[in-house]
Amino acid sequence: MAITSANQLELLQTAEAVAREKMIDPDLVIQAMEESLARAAKSRYGSELDIRVKIDRKTGRATFARIRTVVEDDAVENYQAQLTVKQAKNYLADPKVGDEVIDEVPPVDLGRIAAQSAKQVILQKVREAERDRQYEEFKDRKGTILNGTVKREEYGNIIIDLNGRGEAILRRNEKIGREAYRIGDRIRAYIKDVRREARGPQIFLSRTAPEFMAELFKMEVPEIYDGIIEIKAVARDPGSRAKIAVISYDNSIDPVGACVGMRGSRVQAVVNELQGEKIDIIPWNQDQATFLVNALQPAEVSKVVIDDDAGKIEVVVPDEQLSLAIGRRGQNVRLASQLTGLDIDIMTEADESARRQAEFTERTNLFMETLDVDEMMAQLLVSEGFTNLEEVAYVDIDELLSIDGFDEGTAEELQARARDYLEAANKKAMENAIALGVDESLINFEGLTPQMLEALGKDGIKTLEDFATCADWELAGGWTTVNGQRVKDEGLLEKFDMSLEEAQNLVMTARVMLGWVDPTEAEDAAEGEDEEAEA
Repeated sequence: MAITSANQLELLQTAEAVAREKMIDPDLVIQAMEESLARAAKSRYGSELDIRVKIDRKTGRATFARIRTVVEDDAVENYQAQLTVKQAKNYLADPKVGDEVIDEVPPVDLGRIAAQSAKQVILQKVREAERDRQYEEFKDRKGTILNGTVKREEYGNIIIDLNGRGEAILRRNEKIGREAYRIGDRIRAYIKDVRREARGPQIFLSRTAPEFMAELFKMEVPEIYDGIIEIKAVARDPGSRAKIAVISYDNSIDPVGACVGMRGSRVQAVVNELQGEKIDIIPWNQDQATFLVNALQPAEVSKVVIDDDAGKIEVVVPDEQLSLAIGRRGQNVRLASQLTGLDIDIMTEADESARRQAEFTERTNLFMETLDVDEMMAQLLVSEGFTNLEEVAYVDIDELLSIDGFDEGTAEELQARARDYLEAANKKAMENAIALGVDESLINFEGLTPQMLEALGKDGIKTLEDFATCADWELAGGWTTVNGQRVKDEGLLEKFDMSLEEAQNLVMTARVMLGWVDPTEAEDAAEGEDEEAEA
């Protein structure tokens, strides 16, 4: 097939047709043709030659040219594609290294094999251009909803045609449980991820993602689209139930009412799209306790106790509200936990009363045994909020004098007994720590009490080097999420009320003292942790 004047315009027409069909730039198709013709010419004239083809974008005329590059005299490696400065003077007036000598060569007559090879090159280039176009088109649409048509099903995964602009995959674990699709069905889904892979761009969709629900509400509620109402959090049990927290930045607009719509029209449109998933729309509140009370609706809450250090929250409900607060198979409390980001413990008023009574009895017995006082005086101390001996020993004496029936002599005697007991306990704990082999370097380290040293010694931490290798959570304890459940990690010094921040400071100080960490780096790390905590 020679490129004659009769088929020159056919090149441009073919490029236009392919580009239109694949929705890519026609110039990319012409570039692929140029490369394929150049390869065919190399197979005719020799692979060592640097032959390039240029197709005129207006006439379709293909020009074949041999390119030779000017190099240093001692740098010639390919005599067919390179020439020296001296040789180049025969072609150029003032040749320099890097200049190119261009000679036009006759067009090639493509044989059957060469034509087939050229066709493969063009198809490959077109496929690459199509993949690049798809990736560039959809990468910026990540986090939005798209519409498509079910094309086929593979092992439970749904392949979706994006109206001729590519394909996407809806994996079976991203489908709402009871959904079933047939070929040709229309489908809406959330673009969860777009990846560039060797086989082409992969577009992963989801109908179970919480963001899918948020985007559906944005489409149905103009106030959310306009930014007057904001979706603060979403928690879903796909296909069953969901909770969505919203806030209004306009006092005249009720965020819950706006999302529900006239006679429930707006929320019903979202429910229908999600196969009947029940949706609780909750007003968001900056106060965690208030927000949680709202999140546990329709159950009533009597009291909320937040433990910021542990990241837990205790909720007390009336006895008859317990099953409603927990929900079927724990669904209600699980969704409320996802919404607030806290681990929620629910107990009845009776359980809480029993626990408080047990704590009261335990503290009463502690004061009776350690201070050698009668039950009434011990109960008075507990009732006034004293929880341990340290508080009694080192509190301002005026706080003890404020208790009914306590005079100055009684207060001083109680503090003296508490201090004597603590000193004796400290002495015994220190003796035990030394017996366990705790080193002087750790004993003299500021910030650790004798009881802490004893606990560390029992766990095999006996030197400052041992202590410096500890992680903060090993000392203060923490929480780990395992299979979606929060699991408590007990800390060696957690029973001494050591916080995670205190543990971090102690470990970092030990590392600085040992020369493991530069003091300036320690300060930068501490500042970074503070900023992260504030965020």
